[in-house]
Amino acid sequence: MMGNTAANDESDDEDVSLPALPHGTKNYMTPQCYRRMLDEREHLVRVERPEVANIVAWAASNGDRSENGDYLYGKRRLREIDRRIRFLSKRIDFAEVVDPATRPATDQIFFGATVTYEDDAGQEHTIRIVGIDEADASVGDVSWISPIARALLKAHEGDTVKLPTPSGVQHLEIVEVKYC
Repeated sequence: MMGNTAANDESDDEDVSLPALPHGTKNYMTPQCYRRMLDEREHLVRVERPEVANIVAWAASNGDRSENGDYLYGKRRLREIDRRIRFLSKRIDFAEVVDPATRPATDQIFFGATVTYEDDAGQEHTIRIVGIDEADASVGDVSWISPIARALLKAHEGDTVKLPTPSGVQHLEIVEVKYC
């Protein structure tokens, strides 16, 4: 049983792999995402990790650790917290913060743009081009490395761009470009 636990411990300590970025590019993010990541790391380091460490220390003082649920869970949770702290630290270290609100007025699409476009079926869609750490399609936030963002980047309001899809090429007419 000990060998099995050691193997589990070893795999839990492996570094979290970062979502892929195109080679030679920076990890672009908005100031809101950067602040959220800093706040989460700060909370983990100053609040959550010390609380769990105290529980582990208390559980360890109770004697036999091999069947001590508080101790075993606490150690596992500490590894998860440490892994998340490492992940956040790497993302923060490589961040290139871009504030769309400071961009000079333009109708060209760059990182941070909120774009309204019309598809081949005549339906309007609005998306915001953001960093990979803040992409959330359910609210219209797409990563700047996603196929749709790549098709739209550097185009202008009024342009029509081609978006290759599994069902064929879609033509997207750019209706509006805003920076909020």
